[in-house]
Amino acid sequence: MRWLSAAVLVWLIIGALAAGQRGYFTHASQNCASSATTAVTVIAGPLNYVGVNPKVAGCNLPHPSP
Repeated sequence: MRWLSAAVLVWLIIGALAAGQRGYFTHASQNCASSATTAVTVIAGPLNYVGVNPKVAGCNLPHPSP
């Protein structure tokens, strides 16, 4: 179980590095699509370095009822 936890942590750290290199933490606009793209990039982890470029185009949040 320790190895799995360590592997997941390393996976997410590599994904965060990829998102940082793409400027998602500093130059991202504050909307749902850019936040989702950053999250998906972090989750994709090392796959970012083999050509995966995840992006979220449309993001519709539910609006509260009046």
